[in-house]
Amino acid sequence: MKVKLGERLKELRARDNISQAKLAEQIGIDNAMIAHVERGKSLVSIPVLILLAKIFNVSTDYLLGLKDTRD
Repeated sequence: MKVKLGERLKELRARDNISQAKLAEQIGIDNAMIAHVERGKSLVSIPVLILLAKIFNVSTDYLLGLKDTRD
C-alpha cells in the first residue's frame, strides 16, 4: 500500500490556499516537516494526522489514501 499523505496534503493546501508555513504554524510543527511530508520523505504522528484531518475537514483515511472520498 502506498501512502498518499504527501499528495493529498499538497492538494488540500492548494485548494484552501494555505502555505506550508501557515499550516506548520497551525499544527505546531516545523515548516520543513510539511515539505518533507509532501515529498514523501516523512510521515506525521497520529495526533498530527488527526489535526490535519480536522483542519481540512477530511477523514484520516482520505489523507492516507485508504479512501478516495473526503468524508
